[in-house]
Formats: sequence, C-alpha cells, structure tokens
Amino acid sequence: MLRVMTWNIRTGGQDRGGPGRLDQVVQVVNEQAPDVLALQELRGFDRDGLMATVAGRVGMTPHLARSCFGQPVAVLVRPPYRVVDAGTLRRPFHHGASRVVVATSAGPFTVFGTHLYPYSGGRRRMEVDWLVAALRRTPGQLVLIAGDLNSLDPTVDHTAQLAGMPALYRRRHLRRRGGAVDTRAIARLLAADLVDLWPSCNVGAPEADGHTVPTRFGGAEFAGMRLDYLLGTRAVAQRAGECRVIRGATADTASDHYPLLTTLDLGPAATDT
Repeated sequence: MLRVMTWNIRTGGQDRGGPGRLDQVVQVVNEQAPDVLALQELRGFDRDGLMATVAGRVGMTPHLARSCFGQPVAVLVRPPYRVVDAGTLRRPFHHGASRVVVATSAGPFTVFGTHLYPYSGGRRRMEVDWLVAALRRTPGQLVLIAGDLNSLDPTVDHTAQLAGMPALYRRRHLRRRGGAVDTRAIARLLAADLVDLWPSCNVGAPEADGHTVPTRFGGAEFAGMRLDYLLGTRAVAQRAGECRVIRGATADTASDHYPLLTTLDLGPAATDT
C-alpha cells in the first residue's frame, strides 16, 4: 500500500515571536511515514538549504515549487519509490503547484501538490482551471491532486459554519455577487471527473470527521471545515483503502491544519528492468 499525505504546516513551521514548530512537523511526518507527501506553506524552504534539511530528517526526496506571490509548496517521495518526472506548473499560482510522477507497479502515478488562493473564490476558480488543463495533458490513469484548496465542498450545507465566522474571513468563502457560498473550485474539480477521497472512503461518517481546520494550535480565520483535499481520478479512487484526518498528540499543535492521509493499493515501487 502506498501512503499519500497532504499537510499545510503553517508558515514553514515557524511563528513570529514564538518557538518553532518544525520539530513537531517532522515528528508527525515520521510517525505517519507517508510514501508521498504534499506540503504547503513552506516559508523559507526555498533558501539556505532548509528544504533539503527537512527532507533528510524525514527520509524523503523533495520537489519544491517556488511561489510567485505567497509561499512555496512541495511534493516529497520516499525511496524505494522512484520519481520518473517532476516539474512546476508554469502558471502564476499564488502559492505554486508542483507535479511529480512516481513509478509504481500499477503504472505511473502523477501527483499535483498545490495551495489555492485564500482570499477570493474567483481567483481559486482560475487556478483550478489551470490544474484541470494540466490534468487533461497528463498521460495515464493514476492522477491525484493534493493540497490546501481553501475551498468548501459543494455537496455540504455550510450556512451554519459561515454564520459564526468574523465577516473578514467569511467573505473569503462567499460569491461577490449575491453572497452565496462559493464552492466553484471543488465543483470544477469534481466536474473534471475527479473523486473526493474523504467522502468516498467514509460513506455515512459525520461530516465533521473530515474537518481539517482548525486544530488546537488555533486558526481565527476558520470555523470547523474541510479545506484540505485528496482528489483522484476514478482509477485512483478505486484503489483507495482509506482516507482519514490525522488528529491527536503532536498533530493537534504542529499547525493550524491537520494532515490528511490516504492509502492506495498501487503495489510496490516499480523496479528497473
């Protein structure tokens, strides 16, 4: 089973005027031991060798995408899984998007790791259109989009959640005209025939079980909601054994987001012949 995890670690695991959380981040990653890891909000990871240092501490190989305006993102892969192709989507994503292709015995497995624009649903929809275009150009059936998508599930009623949020943060999730809840980003990805793995793997579970924010660390801009996603092609969804939010112990305070983990039956790492 191949383990895939996505996690927004909040400002590179560092806080102004406070102790760093990076040791906690490393601890959680090592405890969960994902084979593929999508990380967001990697402030400072693109200088002074910090990305390589953290990757070495978790035993993975990093593929970092620098940000045009925000913070870098990365996809890391654990040996013996082998990366056969990697790159950055050349669009002006606010936070960036990394593409990594991993060799598995089931065929090439492509992962897009990204962090969508936090402040406007219209901008998120634009970034999703770039992702969908990249998805359509991707060969093979095994493709996954992983990351903090800053968007709400279109299949859920979010009225009560948003009503309790400060207006400054609530409007990030509302349409500019009419004030309807803006779920266009996720709806567009579902319309591209991707499957949202958390509800797919947790049929009948309470919706709150899938919430990835806030944690005990905090997050004034959040109500209880799901902003972090693993969305796969149908071939990926058919191979998903579980999808769960990692809560408790160090994960409660390492970031303002909880990690989201899935296990996929893609077989062992592919070997050269």
